[in-house]
Amino acid sequence: MSLSFEIPVSVETFYVAAQSDPANNRYVFAYTITIKNHSVETVQLLKRYWLITDANGKETEVHGDGVVGEQPQLAPGSSYSYTSGAVLETPVGTMQGHYEMTSQSQLSFKAAIPLFRLAIPNILN
Repeated sequence: MSLSFEIPVSVETFYVAAQSDPANNRYVFAYTITIKNHSVETVQLLKRYWLITDANGKETEVHGDGVVGEQPQLAPGSSYSYTSGAVLETPVGTMQGHYEMTSQSQLSFKAAIPLFRLAIPNILN
């Protein structure tokens, strides 16, 4: 028998104009991630992996422990949200990745972070 872990990840993005400098190809974005645990076991987020791609096709990979300095545990039915940011050289880009998680029963698995777009307002139709 294998356990399956339902860990949906949702994202909301924001352009941070006050910290951006388009004349110098600096576009700052914030994003709020919500991770939900629809599983029957408590799970813990241990590591993160991001692939950030700008409009020029430049890819940046980010690996690290936890998120915003934490390795949160999520009980069944609970959720965890945090806000972080990314700086791009173009006004549009994408992010995607996964979280490396572990369960109460010591099973390791990955929770996918779906592809999402970073874009300054009104640049895309």
